[in-house]
Amino acid sequence: MAAVDGLQFQEFDDAENLLVANRDATTISIGDPNEKPTNQRRSLGNSPREEDDDLLGNADSDKTELLAGQRKSAAFWTFEYYQKFFDVDTYQVLDRIKGSVLPLPGKNFVRLYIRSNPDLYGPFWICATLVFAIAISGNISNFLVHLGQPQYHYMPEFRKVTIAATAIYSYAWLVPLALWGFLMWRNSKVMNIVSYSFLEIVCVYGYSLFIYIPAAILWIIPIEWVRWITILVAMCLSGSVLVITFWPAVRDDHRKIAIATISAIIILHALLAVGCKAYFFDAPQIEVPGLSGSIASGNGTVTAVKTH
Repeated sequence: MAAVDGLQFQEFDDAENLLVANRDATTISIGDPNEKPTNQRRSLGNSPREEDDDLLGNADSDKTELLAGQRKSAAFWTFEYYQKFFDVDTYQVLDRIKGSVLPLPGKNFVRLYIRSNPDLYGPFWICATLVFAIAISGNISNFLVHLGQPQYHYMPEFRKVTIAATAIYSYAWLVPLALWGFLMWRNSKVMNIVSYSFLEIVCVYGYSLFIYIPAAILWIIPIEWVRWITILVAMCLSGSVLVITFWPAVRDDHRKIAIATISAIIILHALLAVGCKAYFFDAPQIEVPGLSGSIASGNGTVTAVKTH
């Protein structure tokens, strides 16, 4: 009996020496054989304070997830609901502007730039900048055309800002809304075609208008052929973005409907550019006392007929 006791004591001493030598070792207690085994093991290096920190960290993580869920379920009339649409950094905006100015064949603008994080920040400020660029450049252009003519008195036309804002924002919102509704209708008629969300379509149209900002500045030059070349270049670049993006959405539809849809997109895009050039950059006619006729616009020529 004494030998057995000595043997048991020696085993305990060896285990204690092993624990001293290796602090990271784990211990397994032998208890009641009828007790259910457990998979939980506690390392000797973990202190109660560390366990408390882990519990606090898990609580903070749960709280963060709860707050994120509350933000997602915010009502549409609150600022929190629209905050996610402006959650974009400068590098993403610049990358999307670069993609809209330099479209690549076969590279879908939505899939390549927009779908991961569609935003309204870029389209909103691009439209706002384009509004002021067109209005200010139009005033400067009219001033340069009539510079040196005694009959002309320069007056800044602030109403052009309102007209430009109405035209640009209506195009950037109403046309995407109509196109989104049309694509949704065709998607219900023809299965397995590409579909875009309304926000993605607004992003495409908003970023496609960026090229018109430098074009509007170049329209200040009172030379008609320079203006028309600038319009054509801007229309080709921005129109290519729209065609490359929306052609996959309609190519599986009926041939006539697909061609008509793309043609309507191009025509509306061209009408915006030509309409802005005609209204804001063609100088108004000037009535000269004692003469019937007008002092003409664009190229600065003067045509007048004497009254009897």
